Amino acid sequence: MSDLLWQKTGVRVDAQIMKFLAGSDVVLDRELLPYDIRASRAHAEGLGRIGILDADETAALLRELDALAADVESGSFVLDDRYEDGHSAIEARLIERLGDTGRKVHTGRSRNDQVLVASRLWLKDRLDVLQSLCRDIAAVCLRRAETDPALPLPGYTHMQRAMVSSTAMWLAAYAEAFIDNTTRARQALAWIDANPLGTAAGYGVSLPLDRDYTTAALGFSRMQISPIYAQLSRGKFEIAALDALGAAMLDLRRLAWDLSIFTSAEFGFVALPAEYTTGSSLMPNKRNPDVIELMRASYSPVAAARCEVEQLLSLPSGYHRDLQYSKGSLIHGFGHGLAALALLPNLLAKFAWRSEAMLAAIDVGMFATDRAIELAVQGVPFRAAYQQAAEAPLPACGADPQASLAARTSPGGAANLQLDVLKARLAALA
Repeated sequence: MSDLLWQKTGVRVDAQIMKFLAGSDVVLDRELLPYDIRASRAHAEGLGRIGILDADETAALLRELDALAADVESGSFVLDDRYEDGHSAIEARLIERLGDTGRKVHTGRSRNDQVLVASRLWLKDRLDVLQSLCRDIAAVCLRRAETDPALPLPGYTHMQRAMVSSTAMWLAAYAEAFIDNTTRARQALAWIDANPLGTAAGYGVSLPLDRDYTTAALGFSRMQISPIYAQLSRGKFEIAALDALGAAMLDLRRLAWDLSIFTSAEFGFVALPAEYTTGSSLMPNKRNPDVIELMRASYSPVAAARCEVEQLLSLPSGYHRDLQYSKGSLIHGFGHGLAALALLPNLLAKFAWRSEAMLAAIDVGMFATDRAIELAVQGVPFRAAYQQAAEAPLPACGADPQASLAARTSPGGAANLQLDVLKARLAALA
């Protein structure tokens, strides 16, 4: 391991203790390193603006930071156990290339605000991806709801046959869910979009740091003003991001449950694309819906990540090393959740409805509510209409699923899906 940033003369570094302290930081920081380099670049420019660095020093640091970013992107520089973490790797590289000029880059900052700003920049990108995926999912659902034939589909409550629904209603439901998930991701991003760079170890520094400049240079919408709050917000902001991801994952879990049921032989409502199924290692007859089953399970690591971060926050104010563990939770939670969501648009575009099986599952009792409403319109008190429909469930149109759907004119009902309203909401989030 290279020289430690915090090493003091005469203090022996125990290898076993260092391994425990470093944990998985070197591996995790591979995700954050490009963002840490961006933040170091802005910090160096800021130091140049207040005279801590002269023009030549600033230019040299920017040149070497750009070269390091290019090496990271190309794979010619890989963060490994030569370094304690990504922060020390950046500084070691700058010292190696620039000597004393490299030793100046840490003036006025701490690893505390370094990890905060890198994490925020990383989270902003991940929340942008989350928004994009949610928009794509909603768009596919709306497109199919609008262009596919609106086939009768049994609607269930308590897993029992309830009322006649339609494939378009099912698709519209998940379209609206993922429109809301897009909004949730956007709101989380707006809240997190605050620059902590320059708050140092949580108490500011005796330098006139140009924090307005670094805020603009890094693309943040505002400055996080209080250095103490910058430390207090670590974990809190991560939970907000994981909550936004978790909202989408909850809908993914329910959608995957629907498809798991609908693809079973007992239902047979849906045929999955072949690439979304796998075979059994033993049974030649099997095609298993493994992808949607793992989609269904994918809420678990996101929820676990949120729980782990929350459990770390039983702390007083100021920085505490406990917070190091929040990094792995965040990176793993987002990595798993976004990977699962990324598979959904193509699946939704390609699965096929099996109309014969859906029609066969619609029985007489599913028209009873239509009959009760029909009697109520004729002036029969609803509770009396309810009793009559229970005994004779067929409405005047008989057991005709399409007629039942055509009569469902309440806003959002099968005959009034208001897809144009949903499309306008989605367009506003572009």
